[in-house]
Amino acid sequence: MAESMRGLKRSYRCAEVTEAHIGQTITVMGWVQKSRNKGGIIFVDLRDRSGILQMIFEENDCGAEYFAKAEKLRSEFVVAVTGRVEKRSGAANTLLKTGTIEVRAESLRILSESETPPFPIEENSKTKEELRLKYRYLDLRRPDIQRNLMTRSKVAILTRHFLAEEGFLEIETPTLIKSTPEGARDYLVPSRVHPGSFYALPQSPQLFKQLLMCSGYDRYFQLARCYRDEDLRADRQPEFTQIDMELSFVDEEDVMDVNERLVQTLFKEICGVEIALPLPRLTWKEAMDRFGSDKPDMRFGMELKDVSEVVKGCGFAVFKGALEAGGSVRGLCVEGQAGMPRKKIDALVDFAKGYGAKGLAYLAVQADGSYKSSFAKFMTDEELAGLVQAMGGKAGDLLLFAADKDKVVYDVLGALRLELAKQLDLIGEGQWKFLWVTEFPLLEYSEEEDRFVAKHHPFTMPMDEDLPLLDTDPGVVRAKAYDIVLNGTELGGGSVRIHQADIQSKMLEVLGFTPERANEQFGFLLEAFKYGVPPHAGLAYGLDRVVMWMVGADSIRDVIAFPKVKDASCLMCEAPTPVEEKQLEELGIAVAKDPAGEETAGTERDK
Repeated sequence: MAESMRGLKRSYRCAEVTEAHIGQTITVMGWVQKSRNKGGIIFVDLRDRSGILQMIFEENDCGAEYFAKAEKLRSEFVVAVTGRVEKRSGAANTLLKTGTIEVRAESLRILSESETPPFPIEENSKTKEELRLKYRYLDLRRPDIQRNLMTRSKVAILTRHFLAEEGFLEIETPTLIKSTPEGARDYLVPSRVHPGSFYALPQSPQLFKQLLMCSGYDRYFQLARCYRDEDLRADRQPEFTQIDMELSFVDEEDVMDVNERLVQTLFKEICGVEIALPLPRLTWKEAMDRFGSDKPDMRFGMELKDVSEVVKGCGFAVFKGALEAGGSVRGLCVEGQAGMPRKKIDALVDFAKGYGAKGLAYLAVQADGSYKSSFAKFMTDEELAGLVQAMGGKAGDLLLFAADKDKVVYDVLGALRLELAKQLDLIGEGQWKFLWVTEFPLLEYSEEEDRFVAKHHPFTMPMDEDLPLLDTDPGVVRAKAYDIVLNGTELGGGSVRIHQADIQSKMLEVLGFTPERANEQFGFLLEAFKYGVPPHAGLAYGLDRVVMWMVGADSIRDVIAFPKVKDASCLMCEAPTPVEEKQLEELGIAVAKDPAGEETAGTERDK
């Protein structure tokens, strides 16, 4: 039967007790990790968020009543123990922070009993994730998950302190806003008092933080909750937290400076890592040409080589066709892998096809200087020798080639580079390779929509020297945009914003907005821009991604208290769920049914 805490106060958390407390009588509270009855003496490992502390119950010390209670203890019982701190009588446990001490119990209260948990509460659990997420409140008791969330809290506190010292103001922005369909899909919230109308949950606070700059707040930040209705990956969730900021009277150099120092502070305090400043930089074009990625992993080499000029006159139809279609031929030199079995090469071909390749050409440079290749018969010996030389290949190396449109070639070889690094164990432990990627394309052409769309968002400033190209060749215009990248992951990104009305109008025109549609979507921002707008720029980090890297988690779910799974559902509370018909009626919503009679989607009720 559960007992009250009346009259008791916790003295310390378990792992806060040290040898300095030997001889003191203390009260600790927590969960029973395990209990071992050795006949006449009971050992209990008591756990709270700080760690584990060993209790010893002997009838001579605690009396028959409390000893009898101790005999009933099971895993996950919640208890309060009062006792005397002693030096551990047996061998010290070097795995525990409290391994040299123990508490000789004098009294015990069972504050709550527990059924047998569906899985052990232990670090590095081997239990299937689906079961752990169903009982997430139990999974959150695991010490490794608790450390992750405590690290997340510390990152948030350090960030607030750093930015406050830099003159930033923390200001909250709305989470029920107007839908702006540019970008990912919005989560929509129906309005009861405005039938047929909907709010959107913010994908970011972008427009509001720009309005704060118009309002003179100079430096803003927020730990902002954001929502995107998109497919999930290991490092993505439908709802997430951004470290969001905006600054006035600055250019990109100012934004990079303050954020380099923020990152330096966070990683020193949390990880003990000294980050040298300034961080290296690559333009987007150089990153794509060298690594096939706009978030390159710099912990290993194996850079892409463009061999289009070398093979342009050869007889291999795949290379020739790609070049005639305006594409390119690029390759990777995989050192020492000329002997890779054909079965593994075929697996790499299949991997490449998953990223849009029609195939993958290969050439192995044998020890005697001869070649084993999928295309050697279509090229002369001189052409093959020139190709190997251009690739920096030598005896024992395997050369892999993709030939297609640049985007496909980049996607294929960029992904293949990472896959080979994993297979060949090329990524050393303990490396922290930060860099800035700059000068992103302002626009990208959408085949689906048959128009240019914004690479980042419609408020990103073009490079000054590229402004004239907005009329003549918008696809080559570069943006004053920048991403901060760590070990192949984008931690955050931002840009200088457009603050001149004529450039903003031109940008929206290039994106296919009529003046009427632009006013309908962004009228409140465009109106505000008539009343004096300071030059401004900003950046936002994915807090969850930052913490994921800091703690070495494999999934972003391990650093979020109550995450969603791949289909954006919560296994614990079973959201989303249908709602009562009365609620739908109040909102003027009916649920459509597919031909099989299954409920599939919400639509506005006919009025």
